Amino acid sequence: MTILPGIIALIASYVIGSIPFGLLIVKLKSGKDIRSVESGRTGGTNAFRAAGILAGAATTLLDGAKAFCAVWIARYLTPGNYWIEIFAPICAIVGHNYSIFLIERNEKGRIRLRGGAGGASCAGGAIGLWPPVILIILPIALLIIYFIGYASVTTMSIALIVTITFIYRAIIGASPWQYVLYGIIAEALLIWALRPNIKRLIQGNERLVGYRAHKKSKHQSSSSSSSSPDFSSKSSSK
Repeated sequence: MTILPGIIALIASYVIGSIPFGLLIVKLKSGKDIRSVESGRTGGTNAFRAAGILAGAATTLLDGAKAFCAVWIARYLTPGNYWIEIFAPICAIVGHNYSIFLIERNEKGRIRLRGGAGGASCAGGAIGLWPPVILIILPIALLIIYFIGYASVTTMSIALIVTITFIYRAIIGASPWQYVLYGIIAEALLIWALRPNIKRLIQGNERLVGYRAHKKSKHQSSSSSSSSPDFSSKSSSK
């Protein structure tokens, strides 16, 4: 009987994680199917591309809330069980990345589950485990996205930040070592989901955002204008 609450918590976490908020929000706001836009993922970054900043922000917050709620479901059903406490948000991330509500067949006719990359859900789970971690994740993530300029690198960095934070807290005895495992597994899930992005990073053609994108655009604009032929002096001499 003691096993049943844990199983219920994990299944409920996966189902909650599977709710495709990005798909719903983009559909309501713009009428588009987010799965046909850019990367085809249902997370905040692609929702922003498909329907603007408000859709992206709302999707990010709700995706984070899924894993946050998973932690508290686990704590309610299995109080004091750190293993269920970390695997509940992991199940939410898996649900987000491979949603039971987004079943389809690929070009080869094989069944697949669509979803996002899991960055917001990873952060949400970490916040559920220890709420002040948001004060560490948010500023560092903003700096990375602005100055490094890759959304995929920012996403993968979230789990790394979480892992380092929980390692320190475990060393000083402020949180259990199981929380470190949460960060490690979450990082593995993010890396697996972002394999196409990692390939583009290696090839040097991953999309830039933030300061570097602005700088690159400005440089290309100035290069284009300087390379254009100047007919003004010729025209004035005629």
